[in-house]
Amino acid sequence: MAVAEDPSGEGVAPAAVTPADPAAPAPLGVVRTPTGNAEVDARLERLADADHLPADGHIEVYEDVHRGLREALTALDARPAPAPMPSYNNRS
Repeated sequence: MAVAEDPSGEGVAPAAVTPADPAAPAPLGVVRTPTGNAEVDARLERLADADHLPADGHIEVYEDVHRGLREALTALDARPAPAPMPSYNNRS
């Protein structure tokens, strides 16, 4: 790391920090709003793992999240349907 003279004369101060490598992985800062479904929310949080991977590593995360979301939707479809609401429209 390069150093520059400290104007106070009390030693040396770090020189201007060079910008990070623009090709390095960086978070996108996408806000994920909770859905209220813990399983779905956990899968969506997994997307943050892609923030720290190079682009060629994103596909594995995306496929894992997609698989998990499909499983969650399939589980919802497999649930028994709720009982129908009683009809109070009893006209004689």
